[in-house]
Amino acid sequence: MIISTEPVWIAQDAELADLCTRLRQQAAIAVDTEFMRTDTFYPIAGLIQLGDGKTSYLIDPLAIQDFSSLRELMLDEQVVKVLHSCSEDIEVFERLLGVVPSPIFDTQIAAAFAGFGFSLGYAGLVKAVLAIEIPKDETRSDWLQRPLSTSQLKYAALDVAHMLIVYGKLLQTLKASERLQWVKSDCADLVVNARKPDDYAEAFHKVGFAWKLRPLELAILRDLCIWREVESRARDIPRNRLIKEPSLFEIARKQPQDAAHLQRIEDIPSRTLRNDTETLLRIIQDSAATNPATWPARLDAPLALSEAPLMKSLKKYVRDVAEGLSLPPELLIRKREYEAIARSGLKGGTYSLPERLLGWRYEIIGKGLLEVAQNTTVGINSLDAEESVSPTIIE
Repeated sequence: MIISTEPVWIAQDAELADLCTRLRQQAAIAVDTEFMRTDTFYPIAGLIQLGDGKTSYLIDPLAIQDFSSLRELMLDEQVVKVLHSCSEDIEVFERLLGVVPSPIFDTQIAAAFAGFGFSLGYAGLVKAVLAIEIPKDETRSDWLQRPLSTSQLKYAALDVAHMLIVYGKLLQTLKASERLQWVKSDCADLVVNARKPDDYAEAFHKVGFAWKLRPLELAILRDLCIWREVESRARDIPRNRLIKEPSLFEIARKQPQDAAHLQRIEDIPSRTLRNDTETLLRIIQDSAATNPATWPARLDAPLALSEAPLMKSLKKYVRDVAEGLSLPPELLIRKREYEAIARSGLKGGTYSLPERLLGWRYEIIGKGLLEVAQNTTVGINSLDAEESVSPTIIE
């Protein structure tokens, strides 16, 4: 198939509507975005690339006024949107269109299941599948400048030019290995998770060393984190430009009661101190005045060294299964899921699985992980019991 190397520039509403009408007749389309996010919380769309397998279309979001046709295309369940490593692209569409595209097919996920390696870049995938080199010299370009350079236009077009051919070859490989449903399931999960409303109340769980804090301190940290999440979005600035997590931790721990003491907390941006000192002090006071029954319980400390044998057994089991399937272990389970399994058995000794391991992964590794966890614990307990009845020698 001959793919045009000359992209079609779309900068008028009527052109976009016509293009989207035609693309909705296809079973799948290639999709990519270029954006800027240096000084903002939200990505600023600089370009939307669509491909039909023959031509690359470059949509100028700075010129288009009516995005309704593109929104309808992104939500058309009869048209698969093929993207590569799509998490940031999803954010672009959420910001620009207010929707999460569906259904999606992430070629990075598919490539891993097809045996091309974990977290493979798009250029590497195209080279591996089609033996075609794609230049990546415009990765950090200014996509908000107009006009775009010839080099930028070529770069953007190539990002979707070969995608549907790669998609077709991945489909063949995945069908042959009976792994296509695994990929579709994981891609569907990306859409579901992207559509979930943000839960700012849980943001404090991600702060390093939060497990060291007491309930009152956690209540303050929780409310500080909620404030940061709300304000960084409202001001459209990166979270760390407003205030960094270590500073929030120190504020919650030290609970400064006046501006002078707050200023002694390290690494709070001067702009934040200038504009938000009163707000931060009020959050501390208001949080401390709440009913203790509403304060968070202390967070789990890092796993004890006594859990090391169990973690080692779980990881070895997954490595063995992954090796037998010729898959990267990271594709089957995440690091925090090992820990979740280990923690589930700390009270009562009965282990359970994180939700993600209850889908197609249950038969592949989930059921086995539960058996390994239970057997490892039985072995450790038996050894402890033997040691406990050994004679004690008093010198």
